[in-house]
Amino acid sequence: MSQSSDQRSTDFLKIADQFKLGALTTESSHPVTANLSEVAKQDIAAGLKLLFDVDDDVVRKYREFAESGRARKIADTVLAALKNGGNLYFTGCGSTGRLSIQLASIWRDFWQRSGLPTAKEFENRAFPVMAGGDFALIKAVEGFEDFTAFGKKQIGDLGVNSKDVVFAITEGGETSFVIGTAWKGVEVGAKVYFVYNNPDDILCEHVQRSREVIQDARIEKINVTSGPMGITGSTRMQATSIELAVMATILEIVVRDLKGTKNSSDVPQQFLAKLTELHATLKSPELLAQLARLTAMEESVYRAARKNNYFADRVGIDMLTDTTERSPTYCTPPFRKFDDTTATESWAFLYMPYQNSDEAWERVCKRKPRCVEWKPENVRGLVPDDKYARTVEIIGKISYTELMRFRIGLDGIQNRPLGPGDSAVGLVIEAEKDSLLDPRGFHRVQLENAVKAGAKTGLIYVGSETGCREMKEFVAQWNPACAAVFVTVPETGLLLNGVMRVGLKMLLNTLSTCTMVRLGRVMGNYMIWVVPSNLKLIDRATRYIQKLTGLDYISGNKLLFEVFEYVEPRMKADQAYPPVVGVSVMRHRFGLTNEQAEKRLMAEMG
Repeated sequence: MSQSSDQRSTDFLKIADQFKLGALTTESSHPVTANLSEVAKQDIAAGLKLLFDVDDDVVRKYREFAESGRARKIADTVLAALKNGGNLYFTGCGSTGRLSIQLASIWRDFWQRSGLPTAKEFENRAFPVMAGGDFALIKAVEGFEDFTAFGKKQIGDLGVNSKDVVFAITEGGETSFVIGTAWKGVEVGAKVYFVYNNPDDILCEHVQRSREVIQDARIEKINVTSGPMGITGSTRMQATSIELAVMATILEIVVRDLKGTKNSSDVPQQFLAKLTELHATLKSPELLAQLARLTAMEESVYRAARKNNYFADRVGIDMLTDTTERSPTYCTPPFRKFDDTTATESWAFLYMPYQNSDEAWERVCKRKPRCVEWKPENVRGLVPDDKYARTVEIIGKISYTELMRFRIGLDGIQNRPLGPGDSAVGLVIEAEKDSLLDPRGFHRVQLENAVKAGAKTGLIYVGSETGCREMKEFVAQWNPACAAVFVTVPETGLLLNGVMRVGLKMLLNTLSTCTMVRLGRVMGNYMIWVVPSNLKLIDRATRYIQKLTGLDYISGNKLLFEVFEYVEPRMKADQAYPPVVGVSVMRHRFGLTNEQAEKRLMAEMG
């Protein structure tokens, strides 16, 4: 053990009690998927079915929320604030940070397309606050999740005040950054809701910062505990899905009332009925067979060390979120900047039908991206002195200019030309079907270019029963080799298409998760390739090493930091690196060096 890795472990262990989260429900193993890796290895469709079965918990919890009557009351509070000149703030970190950006995007997209005389007034009244700014859509920003001061400053910089409403959204209910945004809201007199997914009694017993929020009467709690995740600890799945469903319902009621649409109070029950119907569709044998074919295609591409390009437009934020979340969860290479020749090529990337990437990013967010641009003097006092220099260095790498180096517009396609063994997947919703039916349409052109280049193709089409039938007939004639998935969404009449967004999230999560399971990134239902990029994930990785080696917590943590130091240079350079947990286990089991352990692990994985 080096002196530096030993010191880093010692420093973590001093504060570890604040981040030991193994007792939380979201960190527990779900019994439905306990043998997921074995099942999915034998039968892809059966593995997909298990993952969708866990989403039963989302529907069940949503039913409880719908029947509680709380959506109407919360929406009334939001309406009163908006009519009084207030703004909405959605705050989050990691998965809920991306959710916060998605919620603001959905809100803004509605007003931009509404044509209503009040559109301009309300379009600019919703703001997301993601830990690390919009750059974190691509990858988590080191350190931001772990400090309440960062949350306070980011939302404070936007001018939150007593007229506003803050929805502080955290998957597990313990994220320091999100808790910081809640306290800032309280400080200025805003109405604050704390949205989370673990039982109050467990949080209060084990996490002091959570207990302080939960027991403060000035903060209204929206507890949507749904149970363990389909993949242990992977809160990008069910925890964030139920939060999306709840928040989409509240916003739907608000926009209906602002628009003057009747029967807004019926939204929760209508949402429940249609979500239940859509979830049943996702578990149907026909859809499972289609999705299994697409999963097998993506697996074959990644297994052969080839690349996949996704093409999306109206739901670009949905596709981007699922794609970028794979990196910290399964240790896949993050998106690569167009001019970075040293970073490992990303397994998957997203492109949108806009000539320039700055415009494409604006279409993702439905506004110009807002990145953290703090000056060094802004950082002083936010972090301990020993973390100041590193924090300033990090902030210099997450600016708007840096985000624009991820070219997701048409100007970036030339940087990832497809060839034999690669793949292209289009994501199309019914409102943009002409993009595939028209020979000049974006999706049509990109998928046909892929075929000409010898690449495989896939399609996810989300629409009505009639639209899906029409698209099936078209694809059968146009490109019968395309691995196509047709998702029939029931007609809802909802202005924000919330049911469709929740169903699409479930589908994309299940597709990417099962693909990674098939690639050996999961053991049982434990994500053994987790990247320990923040204090919570360091705890999780330590617990996994404990479970797989029999070491005590302290010894497992010291081993973790030894291996982390070994792979860290590659992590910082966005180069491919082995899983820290896996190398640690190999080292302990066989008495190997880091290099030997990496070599043996990769050989065993094929």
